[in-house]
Amino acid sequence: MRESSGRRRALIWFAAAGVLLAAVTVAGLLLTEQAMVSDFSRKDLAPCFRYPFGTDWMGRDMFVRTLAGLSLSIRIGALAAAVGALVALALGVASATLGRKTDAVISWIIDLVMGIPHILLVMLISIACGKGFFGVVAGVALSHWTSLARVVRGEILQLRQAPYLLAAEKLGVSRWRRVRRHMLPHLLPQFLAGLILLFPHAILHEAAITFLGFGLPPEQPAIGIILSESMRYLTTGKWWLALFPGLSLVAVVVLFASLGERLRRLLSPASAHE
Repeated sequence: MRESSGRRRALIWFAAAGVLLAAVTVAGLLLTEQAMVSDFSRKDLAPCFRYPFGTDWMGRDMFVRTLAGLSLSIRIGALAAAVGALVALALGVASATLGRKTDAVISWIIDLVMGIPHILLVMLISIACGKGFFGVVAGVALSHWTSLARVVRGEILQLRQAPYLLAAEKLGVSRWRRVRRHMLPHLLPQFLAGLILLFPHAILHEAAITFLGFGLPPEQPAIGIILSESMRYLTTGKWWLALFPGLSLVAVVVLFASLGERLRRLLSPASAHE
């Protein structure tokens, strides 16, 4: 009974957080053009009922710009996390099933990537791919797969010793068939939880390199650009230009981390009562 109640609460929270993030994504997508509309008759307004997040030095509605920026960050994070998770799955499976030489090469690549600071690697890949949307996605995706790849590799190495897989190997079942029919279904819970947990890292690194000028172009209403531009006006007392977008970014990151934790509980009955 206690376990059922814990799983029910986790499911409700997961659904509520998912709906909220989806609503922010859709709303921001619909408001992208409005986020770039300037009106100098309303510039530098402090937060009020009409403009909850205030307006900036060009009279742009900061609430609309924040929604558009969060939507862009979520879309970039979703695409980058999906690509990174698929890379992790492919290399993790290959490392654990294609022999010692392949395992040694992939493990060396993982150690190499993990040895480079994330933010520096994201910047280098983004610049090499021409920056912009594609460059940011490539940079984040190709630098955030290593931890999940190690998890996949470890799970498969442990699973290979299962009696039914040893029996299937003795009976001549092909390696690909064993992976597809027995290993991948077993990996699904860990893979989905790892995929969700890649989102907050992807969003934060996208915002970070954009803030530093190595990500999205300045005309995009991205959170990193909003925060970068607001730095020049904080000393003049316009605190709302950075406070609300920054808090909104943190809230989205926390929601994604919470989604990953709730998903882990849903997929693991043993932890549902925690």
